[in-house]
Amino acid sequence: MRTTLLVSLLIMSALTNSALAQTTAKEIRLAATSFLEAFARTQATEGYQITFETGNIDSRINLAPCTAPLAVEFTGDPWRSEHPSVEVACSGERPWRMFVTTTVSINGPALVAARPFGRGERITQDMIKTRSVVVNASRRGIITDAGLIEGMVVRRPVNSDSVLTPDLLEAPDAVARGDHVIITARSGSFSVRSRGKALANASVGEQVLVENLTSSRTVRANVTAPGHVEVPM
Repeated sequence: MRTTLLVSLLIMSALTNSALAQTTAKEIRLAATSFLEAFARTQATEGYQITFETGNIDSRINLAPCTAPLAVEFTGDPWRSEHPSVEVACSGERPWRMFVTTTVSINGPALVAARPFGRGERITQDMIKTRSVVVNASRRGIITDAGLIEGMVVRRPVNSDSVLTPDLLEAPDAVARGDHVIITARSGSFSVRSRGKALANASVGEQVLVENLTSSRTVRANVTAPGHVEVPM
Protein backbone atom coordinates (compact mmCIF):
# COMPACT_ATOMS: atom_id res chain seq x y z
CA MET A 1 0.00 0.00 0.00
CA ARG A 2 2.81 2.38 0.95
CA THR A 3 4.64 1.47 -2.27
CA THR A 4 1.53 2.16 -4.36
CA LEU A 5 1.01 5.51 -2.63
CA LEU A 6 4.65 6.48 -3.17
CA VAL A 7 4.47 5.65 -6.89
CA SER A 8 1.23 7.60 -7.21
CA LEU A 9 2.79 10.65 -5.52
CA LEU A 10 5.85 10.48 -7.79
CA ILE A 11 3.66 10.33 -10.90
CA MET A 12 1.55 13.25 -9.73
CA SER A 13 4.68 15.25 -8.88
CA ALA A 14 6.18 14.56 -12.32
CA LEU A 15 2.98 15.60 -14.07
CA THR A 16 2.76 18.76 -11.99
CA ASN A 17 6.40 19.72 -12.65
CA SER A 18 5.93 19.02 -16.36
CA ALA A 19 2.88 21.27 -16.50
CA LEU A 20 4.66 24.02 -14.58
CA ALA A 21 7.71 23.75 -16.84
CA GLN A 22 5.83 24.36 -20.07
CA THR A 23 6.16 27.70 -21.86
CA THR A 24 2.63 29.05 -21.78
CA ALA A 25 0.66 31.10 -24.24
CA LYS A 26 0.60 33.87 -21.64
CA GLU A 27 4.41 33.99 -21.54
CA ILE A 28 4.62 34.09 -25.33
CA ARG A 29 2.07 36.90 -25.54
CA LEU A 30 3.96 38.84 -22.85
CA ALA A 31 7.23 38.49 -24.78
CA ALA A 32 5.62 39.66 -28.04
CA THR A 33 3.86 42.57 -26.32
CA SER A 34 7.04 43.69 -24.53
CA PHE A 35 8.89 43.65 -27.85
CA LEU A 36 6.22 45.79 -29.55
CA GLU A 37 6.14 48.22 -26.61
CA ALA A 38 9.92 48.67 -26.90
CA PHE A 39 9.55 49.25 -30.65
CA ALA A 40 6.88 51.89 -29.98
CA ARG A 41 9.05 53.69 -27.42
CA THR A 42 12.02 53.76 -29.79
CA GLN A 43 10.00 55.17 -32.69
CA ALA A 44 8.34 57.76 -30.45
CA THR A 45 11.75 59.43 -30.07
CA GLU A 46 11.78 59.82 -33.89
CA GLY A 47 8.34 61.44 -33.98
CA TYR A 48 6.26 58.36 -34.85
CA GLN A 49 3.22 57.15 -32.95
CA ILE A 50 2.79 53.37 -32.82
CA THR A 51 -0.35 51.44 -31.93
CA PHE A 52 -0.47 47.65 -32.00
CA GLU A 53 -2.35 44.48 -31.16
CA THR A 54 -1.19 40.87 -30.99
CA GLY A 55 -3.19 38.08 -32.58
CA ASN A 56 -4.74 35.12 -30.79
CA ILE A 57 -2.42 32.51 -29.29
CA ASP A 58 -3.90 29.08 -28.62
CA SER A 59 -4.10 28.63 -24.85
CA ARG A 60 -3.56 24.88 -25.32
CA ILE A 61 -0.09 25.45 -26.74
CA ASN A 62 2.48 23.06 -25.31
CA LEU A 63 6.08 24.15 -25.77
CA ALA A 64 9.21 23.04 -23.95
CA PRO A 65 10.49 25.18 -21.08
CA CYS A 66 13.06 27.77 -22.10
CA THR A 67 16.24 28.10 -20.08
CA ALA A 68 17.16 31.34 -21.90
CA PRO A 69 15.19 34.58 -22.28
CA LEU A 70 12.71 34.45 -25.16
CA ALA A 71 13.97 36.25 -28.28
CA VAL A 72 11.50 38.23 -30.39
CA GLU A 73 11.93 39.87 -33.79
CA PHE A 74 9.87 40.98 -36.77
CA THR A 75 9.76 38.48 -39.62
CA GLY A 76 8.86 41.20 -42.12
CA ASP A 77 9.32 44.94 -42.48
CA PRO A 78 6.83 46.72 -40.18
CA TRP A 79 7.35 49.90 -42.23
CA ARG A 80 5.87 48.23 -45.31
CA SER A 81 2.98 46.28 -43.76
CA GLU A 82 0.32 46.85 -41.12
CA HIS A 83 0.28 43.13 -40.34
CA PRO A 84 3.87 42.04 -39.71
CA SER A 85 4.37 38.77 -37.83
CA VAL A 86 6.83 38.45 -34.99
CA GLU A 87 8.88 35.37 -34.26
CA VAL A 88 9.15 34.28 -30.63
CA ALA A 89 12.03 31.86 -30.21
CA CYS A 90 13.80 29.88 -27.52
CA SER A 91 17.48 29.11 -27.91
CA GLY A 92 17.75 27.03 -24.74
CA GLU A 93 18.44 23.32 -24.35
CA ARG A 94 15.25 22.42 -26.23
CA PRO A 95 14.98 25.19 -28.85
CA TRP A 96 11.73 26.09 -30.55
CA ARG A 97 10.14 29.02 -32.34
CA MET A 98 6.64 30.16 -33.18
CA PHE A 99 5.05 33.06 -35.06
CA VAL A 100 2.56 35.53 -33.62
CA THR A 101 0.39 37.66 -35.89
CA THR A 102 0.20 41.37 -35.11
CA THR A 103 -1.47 44.56 -36.28
CA VAL A 104 0.89 47.54 -36.17
CA SER A 105 0.00 51.08 -37.18
CA ILE A 106 2.82 53.63 -37.59
CA ASN A 107 1.64 57.23 -37.76
CA GLY A 108 4.07 59.97 -38.75
CA PRO A 109 4.84 62.84 -41.12
CA ALA A 110 5.05 62.32 -44.87
CA LEU A 111 5.10 64.50 -47.97
CA VAL A 112 1.83 64.79 -49.91
CA ALA A 113 0.76 66.67 -53.02
CA ALA A 114 -0.44 70.20 -52.26
CA ARG A 115 -2.31 70.22 -55.59
CA PRO A 116 -2.83 67.87 -58.54
CA PHE A 117 0.35 67.02 -60.50
CA GLY A 118 0.53 66.44 -64.22
CA ARG A 119 2.88 63.97 -65.85
CA GLY A 120 6.25 65.56 -66.60
CA GLU A 121 6.00 68.41 -64.05
CA ARG A 122 9.11 69.21 -62.04
CA ILE A 123 8.70 69.23 -58.27
CA THR A 124 9.04 72.58 -56.51
CA GLN A 125 8.64 73.43 -52.81
CA ASP A 126 5.21 75.01 -53.28
CA MET A 127 3.85 71.77 -54.80
CA ILE A 128 4.27 69.71 -51.62
CA LYS A 129 3.21 69.79 -47.98
CA THR A 130 3.55 67.59 -44.91
CA ARG A 131 0.79 65.81 -43.03
CA SER A 132 0.50 62.85 -40.69
CA VAL A 133 -0.27 59.53 -42.40
CA VAL A 134 -0.26 55.83 -41.60
CA VAL A 135 3.26 55.30 -42.85
CA ASN A 136 3.13 51.51 -43.21
CA ALA A 137 -0.18 51.55 -45.07
CA SER A 138 1.84 52.17 -48.25
CA ARG A 139 3.97 49.24 -49.37
CA ARG A 140 5.66 51.58 -51.87
CA GLY A 141 7.24 53.64 -49.10
CA ILE A 142 6.94 57.34 -48.27
CA ILE A 143 9.08 60.46 -48.68
CA THR A 144 9.87 62.76 -45.75
CA ASP A 145 12.70 64.98 -47.04
CA ALA A 146 11.55 67.64 -49.51
CA GLY A 147 15.14 68.43 -50.43
CA LEU A 148 15.60 64.99 -51.93
CA ILE A 149 12.82 65.35 -54.49
CA GLU A 150 12.99 69.01 -55.48
CA GLY A 151 13.57 69.18 -59.23
CA MET A 152 12.50 65.59 -59.85
CA VAL A 153 9.94 64.82 -62.56
CA VAL A 154 6.43 63.42 -62.01
CA ARG A 155 6.06 60.09 -63.81
CA ARG A 156 2.23 59.99 -63.89
CA PRO A 157 -0.70 62.17 -62.75
CA VAL A 158 -1.07 62.58 -58.98
CA ASN A 159 -4.21 63.69 -57.15
CA SER A 160 -4.16 66.48 -54.59
CA ASP A 161 -3.33 65.30 -51.04
CA SER A 162 -1.95 61.97 -52.32
CA VAL A 163 1.00 60.56 -50.40
CA LEU A 164 4.16 60.88 -52.49
CA THR A 165 6.02 57.62 -53.01
CA PRO A 166 9.38 57.04 -54.72
CA ASP A 167 7.81 55.28 -57.71
CA LEU A 168 5.83 58.44 -58.61
CA LEU A 169 8.98 60.44 -59.34
CA GLU A 170 12.10 60.11 -61.45
CA ALA A 171 15.29 62.06 -61.99
CA PRO A 172 15.10 64.64 -64.81
CA ASP A 173 16.96 64.04 -68.04
CA ALA A 174 20.52 65.30 -67.85
CA VAL A 175 20.76 65.27 -71.64
CA ALA A 176 18.05 65.44 -74.28
CA ARG A 177 18.01 64.22 -77.88
CA GLY A 178 19.85 66.75 -80.04
CA ASP A 179 21.71 68.37 -77.15
CA HIS A 180 25.39 69.15 -77.66
CA VAL A 181 27.42 67.42 -74.96
CA ILE A 182 31.02 67.14 -73.83
CA ILE A 183 32.41 63.61 -74.39
CA THR A 184 35.21 62.61 -72.04
CA ALA A 185 37.25 59.58 -73.09
CA ARG A 186 39.03 58.39 -69.96
CA SER A 187 41.78 55.90 -69.17
CA GLY A 188 42.91 56.08 -65.56
CA SER A 189 44.07 59.63 -64.86
CA PHE A 190 44.41 60.44 -68.58
CA SER A 191 41.43 61.88 -70.46
CA VAL A 192 40.58 63.50 -73.77
CA ARG A 193 37.55 65.71 -74.42
CA SER A 194 35.58 66.22 -77.61
CA ARG A 195 32.18 67.57 -78.58
CA GLY A 196 29.22 65.37 -79.37
CA LYS A 197 25.47 65.28 -79.91
CA ALA A 198 23.08 63.17 -77.83
CA LEU A 199 20.87 60.86 -79.87
CA ALA A 200 18.37 60.21 -77.06
CA ASN A 201 17.23 61.45 -73.65
CA ALA A 202 18.98 60.10 -70.55
CA SER A 203 19.41 60.81 -66.84
CA VAL A 204 22.62 60.82 -64.81
CA GLY A 205 23.86 57.25 -64.46
CA GLU A 206 22.16 56.03 -67.62
CA GLN A 207 23.75 55.19 -70.95
CA VAL A 208 23.03 57.10 -74.13
CA LEU A 209 24.12 56.97 -77.75
CA VAL A 210 26.21 59.99 -78.70
CA GLU A 211 27.57 61.11 -82.07
CA ASN A 212 31.13 62.36 -81.91
CA LEU A 213 31.03 65.57 -83.97
CA THR A 214 34.74 65.31 -84.81
CA SER A 215 34.89 61.72 -86.01
CA SER A 216 31.18 61.27 -86.89
CA ARG A 217 31.33 57.98 -84.96
CA THR A 218 28.45 56.90 -82.72
CA VAL A 219 29.45 55.71 -79.26
CA ARG A 220 27.59 54.50 -76.19
CA ALA A 221 28.44 56.76 -73.24
CA ASN A 222 27.54 57.08 -69.57
CA VAL A 223 25.84 60.30 -68.52
CA THR A 224 27.87 61.81 -65.66
CA ALA A 225 26.26 65.25 -65.33
CA PRO A 226 23.98 67.55 -67.29
CA GLY A 227 25.63 67.98 -70.71
CA HIS A 228 28.51 65.61 -69.90
CA VAL A 229 29.07 61.98 -70.89
CA GLU A 230 31.99 59.63 -70.50
CA VAL A 231 33.36 56.65 -72.44
CA PRO A 232 36.26 54.35 -71.58
CA MET A 233 39.33 54.83 -73.74
